[in-house]
Amino acid sequence: MFIPNIVLVRHGQTTWSLSGKHTGRTDVELDSFGIDQAKKVGKVLQGISFQRVLSSPLSRALDTCFLAGFEPSSVEINNDLVEWDYGDYEGKTTLEIQQERPSWNVWEQGVINGETLDQIAQRVDRVISSLKSDKGPHIIFAHGHLLRILAARWMSLEPSVGGKLQLSPASISVLSSEHGIAGISKWNQQSHLEDNIFG
Repeated sequence: MFIPNIVLVRHGQTTWSLSGKHTGRTDVELDSFGIDQAKKVGKVLQGISFQRVLSSPLSRALDTCFLAGFEPSSVEINNDLVEWDYGDYEGKTTLEIQQERPSWNVWEQGVINGETLDQIAQRVDRVISSLKSDKGPHIIFAHGHLLRILAARWMSLEPSVGGKLQLSPASISVLSSEHGIAGISKWNQQSHLEDNIFG
């Protein structure tokens, strides 16, 4: 089966991402720096024609998509692309959570009253399956943890592998395949620092 290239864009900076707060379903908007980052993402993507443009419905992802130059009518809003539901840990930093649970990290201990890694994996598996049926290329605008899990599942790995894939705001990554083997050809590229990451 042909596996298309999928471009992943993490949304631009927000006040919560800057401070390290776990930002799941809270609809935090881009800050002024994040708006500038999103516009610079658009410059990198100019001239590339995508068969499908998908976005999380949360404003920080959707606004990054629009500011990057995509017309609202061309964007498919997909609820499976929303960020991890952090439950009781929403809005808290890792250090704050570790005051109650020393050595805690979200990839190993998970969250309370939120989603499990397996539940998120089921969501991203549906997205991947829907894209594999089309020629591509495709582009997805979404969130840090969600995209890290998506990349792991693209390679048929456990969702916890996403914990080893750091992803910065407004970064661009590319999922691809070689001889039928799914892999990552570019990861966490900083579009605002480079003229053309696809060169």
